[in-house]
Amino acid sequence: MMWIIGVFIFWLLAYFLNVWLANSAWHKTRIVKLAVPAIFGITILVVWEGLVRGLAVPAVILPPPSMIGARIMQSLPILWGDLVQTFVKGALSGYIIGCGAAVLTAILIDRSPFLQRGLLPVGNFIAALPIIGTAPILVMWFGFDWHSKAAVVVVMVFFPMLVNTVQGLAATDSMQRDLMRTYAGGYWNTLFKLRLPAAMPAIFNGLKIATTLALIGAIVAEFFGSPTRGMGFRISVEVGRLGLDMVWAEITVAALAGSLFYGAIAMIEKGVTFWHPSQRG
Repeated sequence: MMWIIGVFIFWLLAYFLNVWLANSAWHKTRIVKLAVPAIFGITILVVWEGLVRGLAVPAVILPPPSMIGARIMQSLPILWGDLVQTFVKGALSGYIIGCGAAVLTAILIDRSPFLQRGLLPVGNFIAALPIIGTAPILVMWFGFDWHSKAAVVVVMVFFPMLVNTVQGLAATDSMQRDLMRTYAGGYWNTLFKLRLPAAMPAIFNGLKIATTLALIGAIVAEFFGSPTRGMGFRISVEVGRLGLDMVWAEITVAALAGSLFYGAIAMIEKGVTFWHPSQRG
């Protein structure tokens, strides 16, 4: 009972602290903007720890954060090897190939109305296929190493990225394109100096969506065949052994990697699209 009472008191203190910070004169400063979500995150961990211990929840159902943190510290070499196998080799390589191919295909579609009418409907159909069905096929085609995981990631990120890029290339209006023609700007000159810069907000929107899809695709693909390393492989094995602390450790590492990946793309976006209204203020 003491755990639950302590959790409730901590939650109240954190709540009133966040309300005070949000309404204070410094609420627009960088420190406060970072402090509010940090306090919120710490509160979630403390509440989680207190409720699990106070209600005596079995670790096989839900381990406390302290146990997960201890497992992470004890298994750093294993977690690092799994991260390299799944994120660096599988997710990141598939992300680069899939997004790069999607941008090039979008330019081809923009040049060809026939491809725009024929390829986009097919792409929507393929994008609707469940990963649970396509992943085993791609694993059989490309083998059990990271290549098949990269192939799954390519399939997952290609069409969302394609749709966003096609929409971005259509963002300029006829007056802007007519102005380029008055300066004797051809298609490629207009593409690189007007249309691609104008499409950057939509392109980065697709890139940010693809960051989460890439990691999910690589992890799920490892459930259908993998060498003796990788996040998906480790989760599958540890669930069978009821090693839920290791499962949560892998989930934590995956969440941190995905968040840092998304944050890196968002930082690049801020530098590239500084002129866009969404980056002001």
